Amino acid sequence: MRYLVWALRLLVFVAVLMFALKNTDPVAVKFYADYVVQDVPLIVVMLVVFVLGALFGLLLTVPAALRRRREAIRLRRELDRIQAAVSGNQPVVPPEAVAPMSPL
Repeated sequence: MRYLVWALRLLVFVAVLMFALKNTDPVAVKFYADYVVQDVPLIVVMLVVFVLGALFGLLLTVPAALRRRREAIRLRRELDRIQAAVSGNQPVVPPEAVAPMSPL
């Protein structure tokens, strides 16, 4: 299985390399207010756009990841509290008693 994954990676790398070598023509990049950058290789433009898209995609996942991390910490604390209550024969307080009707 490991060899298959490396073979697929090599195949994708070669395909991207061939694509990059075929797209080296100079292009004009136009920004707002009639600002133009002349003779930029097309592959550089495509690489910059890909990196910016990947960064924006990662930024969109940050809030959900932080929310999951907070939820995991809350659940660990609740588990520790329940385990302490079970081992010490203390009454278990349900989460609704601490924060009734709290949204998830």
